[in-house]
Amino acid sequence: EIVTAEKTVYADQVDSVIAPGTAGELGILPSHAPFITALQPGELRVKKEDEEVSISVTGGFIEVFHDKLTILADAAERSEEIDIQRAQAAIKKAESRLENKGSDIDLARALVALSRSRIRVKVAERRRRRGARQ
Repeated sequence: EIVTAEKTVYADQVDSVIAPGTAGELGILPSHAPFITALQPGELRVKKEDEEVSISVTGGFIEVFHDKLTILADAAERSEEIDIQRAQAAIKKAESRLENKGSDIDLARALVALSRSRIRVKVAERRRRRGARQ
């Protein structure tokens, strides 16, 4: 189950999940040992039979307990929900703000916006490439 404060992004029985953890990518299979860890911004991949779902996440926590995986994400978007043009425009805006940084810029916020937009584009483009192969 992958949830944010606003909605359930994904809920199903799956074969595996690959998640961006704080120490690198985590591969989680059924009957995995219990654990809790922080989730880094990045691409989350959910595999079920021959399908793979890509989800852009911006952080949060992962819990595995009693053969159930729960991801509490700060924000998450399935690849098909991502507007690539909007995400690319956000990258340009963040890069411009960083290049022209003045005293009014919140550097940390601009860097987070840039990172989030780049992840969203990567996830959306991955889906587009997979669709072209089918």
